[in-house]
Amino acid sequence: MRKRLAMILMGCILSISAAGYGAETEADITTDRSGNPISLPDKVERIISMAPSTTRVLIDLGLSDQIVACDTYSYASYGAELPEDIPQFDMMAPDQEQIIALGANIIFTTGMSASQGTDVFEAVRESGVCTADIPSSASLKDIEEDIRFIGACVGKSEEAGAIADDMQKKIEALSEIGSSIPEEERKQVLFELYTPSADNPMIYTAGKDTYINEMLELIGAVNVAATEADQWPALSEEAAIAADPDVILTADMYTPDVINTILHMSGWEHVKAVENAQVYQLSSDAVNQPNQHVVDAMIEMAQSVYPDQYEEFSEEEAA
Repeated sequence: MRKRLAMILMGCILSISAAGYGAETEADITTDRSGNPISLPDKVERIISMAPSTTRVLIDLGLSDQIVACDTYSYASYGAELPEDIPQFDMMAPDQEQIIALGANIIFTTGMSASQGTDVFEAVRESGVCTADIPSSASLKDIEEDIRFIGACVGKSEEAGAIADDMQKKIEALSEIGSSIPEEERKQVLFELYTPSADNPMIYTAGKDTYINEMLELIGAVNVAATEADQWPALSEEAAIAADPDVILTADMYTPDVINTILHMSGWEHVKAVENAQVYQLSSDAVNQPNQHVVDAMIEMAQSVYPDQYEEFSEEEAA
């Protein structure tokens, strides 16, 4: 179960007021983010979101009242901001018949739903419901484009553009500080999604060609897993210990008292991050869900790894 959750988080790894219902969509959108042809409805009033990252964007666009169903992970994160008793579906095995019966104008899906080689929304597509797929974002630029795409699909292009522009300004401000850190002073960082345990001794992390690695590099840090062959590698404890990171950043929300757990793991006593108590917990939703809130995680990363350099960083000034 933990491994499956890790895979889903890896792949799926600012509120704006609503401007009314039935917003007109962008006529020039003819393909989704996976390149599949789609035909947008003239207006969107009923939305199904099957990825928490997309659900967060829709909520921030002021469209929570138009979301008529979501995936279970979206509800776990944002249930309090969604309509009461909203139907929930397993993103890997959704009840397509029930989804069709809800009469949505558009359904946003995630590439993770097809990761096992099966189109689990085939019947939904064949029913004629606009099904827009958004694959797992590999870069910050991908995330910005996803936000703009979602906005265009639901008639909120201007609002989505403002969110993406604000995201980019903050990234630029953070990276300006990161670029000033001398190469010889850059800290080695281990990012972990899960802490190793007797049941699961591997450390799931982010390698090259991921937006998490990109964020670490932009703040002036070195990702110890950047040289791994896999995009989302699973490191053994031995490999992680040998990397001897200066800082450990964890997005593990399942291990109780995770920081103290890491600080007291057997065999890690002489790892610099443990020896110097440089272990920090990040917001799991912010770092794992590819939307505008990854910038919140990027700020957490920067101020944890380089507290002095980013001490005076101001989101308001960067916006």
